[in-house]
Amino acid sequence: MIDKISSNDLRSEQLTENNFQEVKNFNSFERELVDFLLKDALKNQEMHISTTHLWFYKPSNELAGYITLLTDRISLLPAQKEIFKKKGVNYKSLPALKIGRLCVHDKFLRKGIGTHMVDALILLIQDLNKKAGCRFIVLDAKRNQDKSKDAVHFYKTLGFEVYKSREKGTISMYKDVYQLI
Repeated sequence: MIDKISSNDLRSEQLTENNFQEVKNFNSFERELVDFLLKDALKNQEMHISTTHLWFYKPSNELAGYITLLTDRISLLPAQKEIFKKKGVNYKSLPALKIGRLCVHDKFLRKGIGTHMVDALILLIQDLNKKAGCRFIVLDAKRNQDKSKDAVHFYKTLGFEVYKSREKGTISMYKDVYQLI
């Protein structure tokens, strides 16, 4: 059995037609996320809607997870506007990078891979900020009755905060990465 996985045991590459064969054996209890990877991820990438990055466990060269990213913005709530106004930032919304999908293969759950993907995203934002501004990471997390599989809890442990609940069963969350970049 695999314990926590080091970032040194992972490699990431963007989804392409050449590595698409690797996704066919991907398995997750979140069937909707598997379906997205198989049916929509490559097409969305080709249309410049999002990019999907595959994460492989090096020792066995298995696809351990993926993350899909796209640009977005966060509209500041009244209380947030006041906080940012005091910091000299007087805008109604601020730029963000959105996690459209993040999924870990069932075999690799609770091994640290999701955390490594979010950490790599922060590094990506540091690089992005050399060319274009980006202040937040945003996402819509799904609630799960099984707390051990609850995305909201996972993201809260990484410092994300609840922005608002939505009727469709997701919870909008954000993380201000200003101090990290």
